[in-house]
Amino acid sequence: MLVVGGTSDARALCRQLDAAGVNYTLSVATAAGEQLAGDIRGAVRCGRMDYDEMVNWLQAQQTRWVIDASHPYAEVVSHNLVSACQQTGVLLSRYQRPEQLVNLSHPLLHKVVSLEEACTLAAEMGERILLTTGSKDLARWRAGLPGKTLLARVLPVAEVMTQCAELGFGVGEIFALCGPFSAEFNTAFYRQCRAEVVITKASGAEGGYQEKVGPCLEAGIPCIVITRPQPQVAGDELLDSPVAFSLRLARWLAAA
Repeated sequence: MLVVGGTSDARALCRQLDAAGVNYTLSVATAAGEQLAGDIRGAVRCGRMDYDEMVNWLQAQQTRWVIDASHPYAEVVSHNLVSACQQTGVLLSRYQRPEQLVNLSHPLLHKVVSLEEACTLAAEMGERILLTTGSKDLARWRAGLPGKTLLARVLPVAEVMTQCAELGFGVGEIFALCGPFSAEFNTAFYRQCRAEVVITKASGAEGGYQEKVGPCLEAGIPCIVITRPQPQVAGDELLDSPVAFSLRLARWLAAA
């Protein structure tokens, strides 16, 4: 079995597999994901895989089931997993944390479908723009918002710090912190960094989405949310809670 993802969701699923005595490998993209895996019993594979590498790995390991528990916005990973599992005939399930505040409407809350659309909006809203979207796309943000003061809230990992420095982020523009954070923390943080616009993603409860958006709106700060891409797995193999995964695992074990 292969679990893909360096998220808290993936780690929680691994705990269930540990309790059930299942042999598995957790595949993470970065050293940070490897650290966050903690003391799970399964093997940990660190490093990104492209489509061909996925196919080769699934075949070499004689994998029977893949659980895609990657971040809701890791579209390339999820797309490659769908194709690789189809190619090798491996069962694929997608675990995706539920969204929060789906129906929330507010004059300062702006939902967009892409990074480019977010840049267009943010450029008209303020000069100091706080990015709480991770480090992967910092170069694209820099290119899309020239002349703006970009504030990057990122994980406190050495390679991320190097990436920020290479992209021109100064010491007063990098906030290396490991979340999720409370609403009280974010209220103080927005005030301290003097954010005029906040850009985030609909990361769900595990990503502290509500705690990011609520204080932002209360402080009168425009909040731009990049909405989630549609999951590429549907039906019984789209799982949205630990209970749903537990039930699917029980069916898989019964059929083994």
